[in-house]
Amino acid sequence: MISYIKGILVSMTPGGAVVENHGIGYDIMMPAGQEFPGGIGQEVKIYTHMHVREDDLSLFGFRTKDELEAFELLIGVSGIGPKVGLSVLSTLSVYELKIAVMSDDSKTIAKTPGLGPKGAKKLILELRDKLDFEEFQQDDPAGFEGEVPAEDSVAITAQGLVSLGYSRSEAMMAIKKVENAAEYGPEQLLKKALTKLI
Repeated sequence: MISYIKGILVSMTPGGAVVENHGIGYDIMMPAGQEFPGGIGQEVKIYTHMHVREDDLSLFGFRTKDELEAFELLIGVSGIGPKVGLSVLSTLSVYELKIAVMSDDSKTIAKTPGLGPKGAKKLILELRDKLDFEEFQQDDPAGFEGEVPAEDSVAITAQGLVSLGYSRSEAMMAIKKVENAAEYGPEQLLKKALTKLI
């Protein structure tokens, strides 16, 4: 199995890259919108997943290990193949995917071309126990499960943003961008969070 490829970036397309290593050009499919500092002609390192089928041998690549791990979890969901997995990571960053799964936001995940609402719900169901949410535990502005404490301005603000029509993921990401969010009252925090959504 090829763990990663390090070589010279020869070309980039919207859905991939060609990297030359020891005279061999590797055609690697990647999430849309990937960019490398320095661009063409620079040495790059791409973490890879080789997908083998009877009629196909494909190499999928990612700039970070986090992306690779998320991709491998995605294709482990029954009914999701590597092309849809790549499409998910072209639509959402790993961070956005984790927030959408954690907040049960199938609407955001369903924006992925080739997935649809049923696929998004299935993905959430199967990934909820597999994704690592530790980074969100310290200041998790979830506020979507159970009762909301009256003094919990973060949770109240999150619900307020959802009631304004934003998705749960968008609400959580906006609050996350406000420094020291928990120190503000709901009204102040709502105003600050809204500026992050513009």
